[in-house]
Amino acid sequence: MTAVKSLLHTINGALSALLYGLNTFFWVPFVLILALFKLIPIPLTQRGLTYVLDACAVGWISVNNFNQRIFSRTSLQVEENGQLSRNDWFLVIANHQSWVDILVLQRIFNHKIPFLKFFLKKELIWVPVLGLAWWALDFPFMRRYSKSFLAKHPHLKGKDMETTQKACEKFKSKPVSVMNFVEGTRFTPEKHSRQQSPFKHLLKPKTGGIAFVLNAMGGQLHKLIDVTIHYPQGIPTFWDFVSGKVHDIRVQVDVTPIKNLFPANINISEYFDSAEQRARFQQWLNEQWQAKDNLLDNWKAV
Repeated sequence: MTAVKSLLHTINGALSALLYGLNTFFWVPFVLILALFKLIPIPLTQRGLTYVLDACAVGWISVNNFNQRIFSRTSLQVEENGQLSRNDWFLVIANHQSWVDILVLQRIFNHKIPFLKFFLKKELIWVPVLGLAWWALDFPFMRRYSKSFLAKHPHLKGKDMETTQKACEKFKSKPVSVMNFVEGTRFTPEKHSRQQSPFKHLLKPKTGGIAFVLNAMGGQLHKLIDVTIHYPQGIPTFWDFVSGKVHDIRVQVDVTPIKNLFPANINISEYFDSAEQRARFQQWLNEQWQAKDNLLDNWKAV
């Protein structure tokens, strides 16, 4: 019986993976062709193509979600606290355990908020095919200078933020959702132990990414979406998910207006110049992460 069940999962996973591949191969030519047209420096045309390209991305996710309903058959229990809208500007953060997290986020937010975009290192624009696709889909490319580099080239201080802010100007008239995994990497017991994380179920959160996004977006972002993801059967691999071995996923979505986010003693615009502000921001984020850790602890206890 176990062998038969294993074979069925293998067949299920193979068919699901095939559909993911076919769906991606279907949309990629459209995205690349539109990207080439978007290279034409006509602002009105570029803005119009941006909406078409985002529609392609939403279509890709919609087919992937259909795939999941057929093959993965995973039940998602989602609790939403706050208002979601496709006409708002969001910063989205979440705990990170598996590549499945991205599929979960795309599934629960598709058609509810603008297409999720990630800040990418500027060097990634030169990745063959993908770099052009990311550029066409308006993924913001950022340039970050290290402290050692700025010590040798002090005249470049602030230029990385200036470059990224210019890249984000396109979002002034078009709603966007910017995604950031603040732990910086996927959770594993080894990483948790190596970090000596004070949290039971999470890695230490990093403030730099959020601060960079909030400063670069220049007040364009309206709300923070804080997502907590829990896998009751344990952290799955992508294969576990596509082969139908993940039966349940629990998710909590908390939406908070940016203007109500920080206490009065935190000024995010001073983050990069003030050690005191960085310490306050880190304390605030640690408190958010402690609440998330407590929630995961309660869920695991059920």
